[in-house]
Amino acid sequence: MGLLLPLISLLASSTGQPAMLRLVVPTTNDRPVVQFSLGTARRPDGSSLAVDPNSLLLNGRPWPVVMGEFHYSRCPADQWRRELLKMKAGGIDIIATYVFWIHHEEIEDRFDWSGCRDLRKFIQMVQEVGMYALVRCGPWCHGEVRNGGFPDWLLDKGWRLRTNDPNYLAKVRTLYSQIAEQLRGLLWKDGGPVIGIQLENEYAGPAEHLLTLRRLARDVGLDVPFYTRTGWPNLSSPIPFGQILPLYGAYAEGFWDRQTTPMPGRYWAGFHFSRLRNDTNIANELLGRPAAIDQPDDTLYPYLTCEVGGGMMSSYHRRVLIRPADIESIALVKLGSGSSLLGYYMYHGGVNPDGKATTLMESQATRYTNYNDMPVKNYDFQAPLGQYGQIRPHYHLLRRLHLFIHDFGSDLVRMPTYLPDTRPNGPHDVDTLRWSVRSDGKAGFIFVNNYERLRSMPAKDAIQFEILLPSGRLAIPDRPITIPQDHCLIWPFNLDLAGGIRLAWATARPLCRLDNGQDHVIFFAATDGIPAYFCLPSGLHIETSSGSLDAISDTQIVRDPRPGRVPAIQIDNGPSNIQIVLLDRTDSLRLWKARWAGRDRVFLTNAGLVVDGNELELTIEPGQAPWVCIYPCPAGVLRGNHSLDGRDDGIFKVFWLDQEARPDIRPSLTLIRPAHGNRRITIGSRQVASAPNDLEMEKAALWRIILPEGMDLGSDPILQVRYVGDLAKVWLDGRLIIDDFYNGNPLEIGLAHYLKHGQDARLEIAVLPLARDVPIYLPQQVIAEMEAADGIARIEDVRLIHRNRVLLTATGI
Repeated sequence: MGLLLPLISLLASSTGQPAMLRLVVPTTNDRPVVQFSLGTARRPDGSSLAVDPNSLLLNGRPWPVVMGEFHYSRCPADQWRRELLKMKAGGIDIIATYVFWIHHEEIEDRFDWSGCRDLRKFIQMVQEVGMYALVRCGPWCHGEVRNGGFPDWLLDKGWRLRTNDPNYLAKVRTLYSQIAEQLRGLLWKDGGPVIGIQLENEYAGPAEHLLTLRRLARDVGLDVPFYTRTGWPNLSSPIPFGQILPLYGAYAEGFWDRQTTPMPGRYWAGFHFSRLRNDTNIANELLGRPAAIDQPDDTLYPYLTCEVGGGMMSSYHRRVLIRPADIESIALVKLGSGSSLLGYYMYHGGVNPDGKATTLMESQATRYTNYNDMPVKNYDFQAPLGQYGQIRPHYHLLRRLHLFIHDFGSDLVRMPTYLPDTRPNGPHDVDTLRWSVRSDGKAGFIFVNNYERLRSMPAKDAIQFEILLPSGRLAIPDRPITIPQDHCLIWPFNLDLAGGIRLAWATARPLCRLDNGQDHVIFFAATDGIPAYFCLPSGLHIETSSGSLDAISDTQIVRDPRPGRVPAIQIDNGPSNIQIVLLDRTDSLRLWKARWAGRDRVFLTNAGLVVDGNELELTIEPGQAPWVCIYPCPAGVLRGNHSLDGRDDGIFKVFWLDQEARPDIRPSLTLIRPAHGNRRITIGSRQVASAPNDLEMEKAALWRIILPEGMDLGSDPILQVRYVGDLAKVWLDGRLIIDDFYNGNPLEIGLAHYLKHGQDARLEIAVLPLARDVPIYLPQQVIAEMEAADGIARIEDVRLIHRNRVLLTATGI
């Protein structure tokens, strides 16, 4: 029950001899049979959802899926479809979204479900693109929204909120009824995409209130298979088992901490493999820092997550700058710690909508959920997909991980996690290797994380794993290797390639697989600094494109095949052929898999890629010579009415795509007023620095941005402003459209979200000076900028980034 603890030891020699990391995997026993209380779980077509202690189940089989948060009310409705397709292409299956009460009933009894607030249209779009939805219904949500989502008028009532106060519950019933009407015909039981709803959020009170919300939701028609809650914090009274699924989370670092130092508290723990699910770092400004413990029956639930940090916002007092590797590492650690559902918050950033009576962001100046000053409009979250759909480097890092989950996850989610007895001795131990194994006693995967945010993790020399299975011993690899600095990885052992042929082990990362008739192609990624070895049974007929082949005992090991797009290894298995393609790191991050023109295909491209029916859309930024490789390639590929000629590149066919050159016409700046003096930063009601008010913003430098005449909005251009200062605010014709608390990143603005073709708009930007020695947590690079000059408020560069799109269609199969 929970993560099994095998006999594990670390054998290390003080004489500098190689260290053998030894792990005994016992014969796996079945998990206990437990009963979960679900809503209606069968669709009209007979499809069914269920859950067991390991994972979610679809039609009785393990369902390895990935979830990502995207807030419909923080994105224009005409952008939903394109952004959902980007999320799908990135490997997201389930869209999680909050229903912020204040976004819909800011004025009592006047609900607004129009425009970007149209929940029904959004969920219909989710269904249209072939995805699922988990709706986080509140009534309290947080999400860095004013009052955590509660309307101001609700606070005026004097009721006991987030309790079973009858007056409060009557209003919650009205809210839930409105949501139910929005979702009418779109629930799983109707054949729709909504598989679950979350009740409340970060709730610490008695379980009876959550059970009341569950009953209320079902009474008004919100009948779904899965009812969920955040698994943090622990409830003040126990909840009957199986009624509500707990979902967990972890973040690389948080904007909400009271301290203004890097990585306070226990954020380091998110980079260590652990059996502990509860994370007391999340929302600790609201919940405090209780002891991090799980409840006795937590391990009878599958290990599901809803808030693995896809990025992080900056609050005024904490300017967190995320590195892409932060996000990949923390997700891989959750997977290696036993999670069977990675759910990201946020996966797609957004922009706060305009309020009818007030601004809608969290602020110390409000009465409820008022711990942090947040930007008025900006909710980019440094997410894999930015608030204007920008593709970030960690989008590719996570897509690579999601390929693995989708193609190998059906086995993975049934595998318990095993942890070594010798683990890092607290947060400062950077010398002990961090690793885990997930295995069913026959096959499995080794997870290694030699990365931690803002900490240099030295290379680990002379590493070799000894895995003792019930069937025998595996030494992985057969000779010691070095785990490079700041790397994380996944290695397989006894992996079923096809037709019963098993890969004994490999020092390369499995990516995905594709069956093409009698050809079974498995894609792996080489790790920089680690030789790629593939150990296979003797007796197989193996051909290699490069490297060497060593026969050792009853195995044969392919050593150092050269990464490329040709099969590194081919195995003749009678009527079928197994091919192993080993990609280098760059190509592994360019790898996509999608269904196009009637079948699954893999793609390599230096562009963004989405599939929409028979259309393959590539998004290309300036300076790229765009290309796409396709396997297997359809009979014909068209760009408009023009047939494209491809050439062979290994197993792929590559197509080079001409792009019309755009002149580099940049916006210009006109200084309206210079900055004058540094603002004296005050401490707010929650004992952290307060954001400036309108009067204090008069100290800011102000410029007018003059856009090029005839600018093509069809390319969905991004206006990128590289600035240095405390914060920036941008107005269009006097209306605030975006703001930003400076953390070293440029400010980016999706102009097509705001402008119309031919519009002569007045665009102005203000930058407030930032002084030295302020009570704000700043990244080291920003501190260095402040040391160079006190009271900086400058714009260093303004440019347009056009995002051109190329549509390809297929003929034949």
